[in-house]
Amino acid sequence: MIFYFSGTGNSRWAAQELEQKTGEPIVSIAEALQTNCHFTLNRGESIGFVFPVHGWRVPKIVIEFMQSLSLSEADKQATEEHYAFCLLTTGDSTGRTMERFVKLLGKIKSKNPIKLHAVASVLMPESYVGLPGMDVDTAEKEQEKIATAKKRIVHFASIINNKERKAGKHPIGWESIHRGTCPDILSGPVGAFFTHWLITDKPFRVERAKCVKCGICANVCPVNDIAGGLGNEPQWLNNGKCLTCFSCYHHCPHHAIEYGNRTKNKGQYFFGRRKLR
Repeated sequence: MIFYFSGTGNSRWAAQELEQKTGEPIVSIAEALQTNCHFTLNRGESIGFVFPVHGWRVPKIVIEFMQSLSLSEADKQATEEHYAFCLLTTGDSTGRTMERFVKLLGKIKSKNPIKLHAVASVLMPESYVGLPGMDVDTAEKEQEKIATAKKRIVHFASIINNKERKAGKHPIGWESIHRGTCPDILSGPVGAFFTHWLITDKPFRVERAKCVKCGICANVCPVNDIAGGLGNEPQWLNNGKCLTCFSCYHHCPHHAIEYGNRTKNKGQYFFGRRKLR
């Protein structure tokens, strides 16, 4: 079973690639949070997590899910641990995101503690456009990143299928995660700045002359932070749930959504479709 969160489709694609190559079914974290977050594991079933890096930290929707997740065994007599893995998708570096995620594993309600056996990170096309100088990738760079990520995921899937383990404190792949320079600073004070000041829906606005009230933005929001729908102009709820994943911005077919003035004349991207400026 693979739990995933995705805003613009990068992590959903990565999870689908792993599903295809490992046979493990995927579960949307956003959809799971609409339930009691309880799941039953079969004997020998692996547990996976796939999600993007937000501000060099674990996205708050993933944190909420980990704090709510409970697991039980289909076979009440089962005592062996389940093979567990985590794949991060990132537009740049991960900082100490994986280290923070490891601590969240202890929040899972389970008969047997969950321990990671394999980890990896893959560089995916850029979708964060909320700061000056940050924009989507060129079409060539986008395809290059996807091709490279696909190869890494194939290799990671083989590790999962073989249930490879490593002696010692850290799981397989721990040293190969792209943490970037000064990861403690990135996930520490810089990440704190992102969390407290940049993860907010308040700058989002609609250019009414372009908006056709199609409702797509409200439908793709993973946290239901947009009041709207077909025939209605979108309104952000300012309820603290926004992830600034920019799914609403990137999916708007008429580029009618802006994030203050920070996204002016910038491109749009979501996996499977790319719209130039």
